[in-house]
Amino acid sequence: MKVINLGTYLPKQCGIATFSNDLRHSLLVNNVEVDIIAISDDSYSYEYGKEVKFNIKQNMKNDYINAANFVNSQADIDAVVIQHEYGIFGGSNGNYILDFASRLEKPFLVITHTVLAQPFGEQKNVLHKLCKYAAKVIAMTEQATILLNEVYKVEKNKIRIIGHGVPHFPPKPSLELKKKYNLLGRQVISTFGLIGPGKGLELGIKAMVDVVKFHPDALFLILGQTHPMLKKFEGEKYREMLIELIDELNLNKHIKFVNKFLTDEELGEYLYLTDVYLSPYPNMEQAVSGTLTFAIGCGRAIVSTAYAYATEMLKNNRGLLAAKADPKILARLINSVLENKSLKTTLQNNAYNLGKNWSWPNIGKKYSHIINGMVDDIEEEDLLKYARL
Repeated sequence: MKVINLGTYLPKQCGIATFSNDLRHSLLVNNVEVDIIAISDDSYSYEYGKEVKFNIKQNMKNDYINAANFVNSQADIDAVVIQHEYGIFGGSNGNYILDFASRLEKPFLVITHTVLAQPFGEQKNVLHKLCKYAAKVIAMTEQATILLNEVYKVEKNKIRIIGHGVPHFPPKPSLELKKKYNLLGRQVISTFGLIGPGKGLELGIKAMVDVVKFHPDALFLILGQTHPMLKKFEGEKYREMLIELIDELNLNKHIKFVNKFLTDEELGEYLYLTDVYLSPYPNMEQAVSGTLTFAIGCGRAIVSTAYAYATEMLKNNRGLLAAKADPKILARLINSVLENKSLKTTLQNNAYNLGKNWSWPNIGKKYSHIINGMVDDIEEEDLLKYARL
């Protein structure tokens, strides 16, 4: 079995690129060969690995057409995996992906990373068309399956749920890690990911005002560098605004930036030394969060705003949810974990019991099963129906 994955890809630094890389490796260990079609920003030149067989410039419509022709010409490619996220494709609301999919003569699977509850007209149309002619559609949550069916009119029998994968983070003792990172004696709240507006970091910073009143040893770690595209067009304007806010609130001793793109090993260590993981997204429609998934996979005690993904993943006492994106509510929840060891342990255990099923080899096994079944169901004379968008 051989497939080709279309999406952003390392060394581009974004969540979809990391996901594409992790999915590829998880499929390889499950005996599925994977090549890559990479989506690149027009203004960047990436040094891709040999597995990248075609490079699409995001806003070059003809590249999508040529990529489809390339796939059709490769007799050994059995199927295509499309990572769908509106922002990574060119055209209005990413509609250039339809120029690729409409010409495919191979069955394809769509992995949906964003399923909006209230899409604009063309947002709805793009995902509807893409899914209509896909052989299978992957949702990462139960709520996403409902939206795909009710809002985007995707047939229920096409949709499968597969959770977001988690790298293998070997457990390590918190005290040893705090010693390694010179954090002994601190109660650590952390969040990670590419920094930019929409991540709710202002909420986390403001929440620390009420946290340090009761826990003067508390430290909020903001892990990750500024999103490369944001940095290209605005520099460090957003980070500088956060630093000014920290100065205004006199929190310099209680908030620390780790300004780098973390390796999996570094990320695992920071997560395991964390006492409370904070996920403060202000957008309540946030459908998926890879960073929250990683925290669940490591069995962290989590405090989050009640956005869609967090609400589903953290139910049954797997985390604490703030009904509103309010720093005072977040602070109250953080304090409750720091003050109650029994609560902290319960949250950690409950999160881990869910997250342990999300290791990438296990996720890869689920994808390989679906892809094999999808290809087996497609008779050769039916392949051209996938070119009828």
